[in-house]
Amino acid sequence: MFKQIKQLFAVFDEQQPSMQEHDLKTAVAALLIEVMRADTKLEHDEQRTLTVTLKKYFNLTDTEVNELTNNAASILDDSIDYFQFSKQINEHCSAAQRIEIIELLWRLAYADGEIDPQEDYVIRKVAGLLYVTHTDFIAAKIAATK
Repeated sequence: MFKQIKQLFAVFDEQQPSMQEHDLKTAVAALLIEVMRADTKLEHDEQRTLTVTLKKYFNLTDTEVNELTNNAASILDDSIDYFQFSKQINEHCSAAQRIEIIELLWRLAYADGEIDPQEDYVIRKVAGLLYVTHTDFIAAKIAATK
């Protein structure tokens, strides 16, 4: 599963110009950060999972991950909704890729060993914006626990 997600982003890197690459990465990073912040407790396990996820799936260095998360957090702080992020993902990702992104959100939410109701709410909201069906939403949640 992880190999497929990594391949998905590698294919995207080959096809898209730099500005759109950065926008997609920022959009995914911002949604991951929003899930991490949802329960208002910033756990070390969640931060580590965020870093590992971004490094692994976008093939980034520590410096690039730090820059990406700082940029995404700043944009997230100034945003009033998730539309700007979901729009970018919807424009550049297939249905299967969007489901995989929901699974990444679930993996981050599970990083501290429990799902807070606010984390569940954020992921549910994002899944709706990404047009992920309830069946696929639940399948991604189950897959994230394995």
